This record gives sequence, C-alpha cells and structure tokens, in this order.
Amino acid sequence: MANTVRIAAAQMTSINDLSANFATCSRLVNEAVTAGAKLLCFPENFSYVGAKSGESLTIAEPLDGPIMKKYCALAKESSIWLSLGGFQEKGSDDSHLCNTHVLIDDAGNIRSTYRKMHLFDVDVPGGAVYKESSFTEAGKEIVAVDSPFGRLGLTVCYDLRFPELYQQLRFHHGAEVLLVPAAFTKVTGQAHWEILLRARAIETQCYVIAAAQTGKHSEGRESFGDTLIIDPWGTVIGRLSDRLLTGIAVADIDFSEINSVRSKMPITQHRKPIEFWRSASGSL
Repeated sequence: MANTVRIAAAQMTSINDLSANFATCSRLVNEAVTAGAKLLCFPENFSYVGAKSGESLTIAEPLDGPIMKKYCALAKESSIWLSLGGFQEKGSDDSHLCNTHVLIDDAGNIRSTYRKMHLFDVDVPGGAVYKESSFTEAGKEIVAVDSPFGRLGLTVCYDLRFPELYQQLRFHHGAEVLLVPAAFTKVTGQAHWEILLRARAIETQCYVIAAAQTGKHSEGRESFGDTLIIDPWGTVIGRLSDRLLTGIAVADIDFSEINSVRSKMPITQHRKPIEFWRSASGSL
C-alpha cells in the first residue's frame, strides 16, 4: 500500500429523478478521475431523493437491480472505487426499505454493504418532522472493510450523533478512515455538522470523509451541504469553496499521519475496558 492515496468526496443536490441524478454522478466521477482520485464518496440518497416522505419506496430495488448495476458499471468503466451512501435497497416487505451504504471497487464489484442503524425520527426545531422508521428497516451490523485507502468504517448520516458506533469501528474493528455520507437538514447542519465530524475524527484518530447533500431537493426538503474531509488530528483538509455548489472536494489520505497521531496521543493504551465502567457504576 502506498503511503498516500488521493480520495474525493462529492456534494450534490439529488432530486426525484433517477436519470438526472445518475448524470450528475457520472460527471462527478469524471471530475474525480481527472483529479487523480482513486475513491469517490457520494452522499446519502445520491441516486434519489423523494419529494415527500416514503416516496423512495416506489423506486427501492435489490442490490442486483438495474439502478445499482449502472453504478457498478460506472465504477468499472472509470476504474475508480465508489462509496454510495444511502441507497434505497428493497426491504423485507413492500412497505419498507433499507438505507444501505454500498462500497464498489474499481472492477465494479460490490465489496461491502452497511445498513443504517440509527433512523432519523426527529421533529427538527424550526423545521420539518421526519419519521424514517415509518418506511425504513434499521440495520444491526457494524461494518468495516479493508481497501487500498486503509480500513474503512461505513456509516450513514444520523449515525454521526452516536459516538459508540465510531468507537466500535476504531477500537474493535480497526478502522482508519470513517465514511459519513449524509443529507443533514439545513437547521441541524448549521448547528452541528462540522463540530460532530471533527469530534469523531479526533476521538477515533481516523480520517473522516463526509459527502453531503446540499440545497433544495423539492419544495419541502432542503439539505445543509458542506462536504468535508478531515484528518485524524481534526483538521479540515478538503472542502468546496461554497457549501451549496455541486462538485468534489479532494484530499490525500496519508497513512503516516494516522500512525503519527496515534503514537503521539496513545489513547488506545489509556482507554478503560468495559469491565472498568461496569465496576465504576456499581455503586450507583
């Protein structure tokens, strides 16, 4: 494995048009290849954003369906890995889907899948009411996978607010790079997006790649944007010039930086095991 590898993260405004979104993704893949990136990360709901709650059920497909096959072919034709975060995978019945993060290699093969654990059932202050669980099945498995870009930890959007998942990925599954495809709302993004991402990078000593949806998808839905790439020290090393632009952020993953940060701040050695916390809570 080379000591550094170039990666990219997309920022886009998906709509309820599969063909239009695929055209945008194809253009961004070309930009990433031209920039020398070997991995391009897309945001949650890259292929489709419904105009109303539950509309995504109408286009949900299995992973071997025609939608995902087009993205696999795109990866193969362009010789680039793709992180497709938040694909509408058909669920166990017609009234549910899975919000699935799909990792495709440069030969067009699906290398790994992660189904979003934490579903967004929130009444956003000053915003809309969301009930993702009404049409989405929650995942139950933590997923980390080896790649030319280090060991990747796969997550999706609202997972970001639950540090336990990222602690598991880092300390029990060996993650070096955390992928956080998202479609944060404008309200929550302004308040928390960057600080949560930098916190996850700092406390896990991992690179964080956070591809974001941005702008107005429909009359009733708007995303914050601000795609970010963050190093293990918590420094933003990749960002578009405008959080509302469609485009890519590009940065290099430096494996020596991961090793340096972890050796200088050896939190792995200083962490308390779960047994310690059980004992410490015994008197409560």
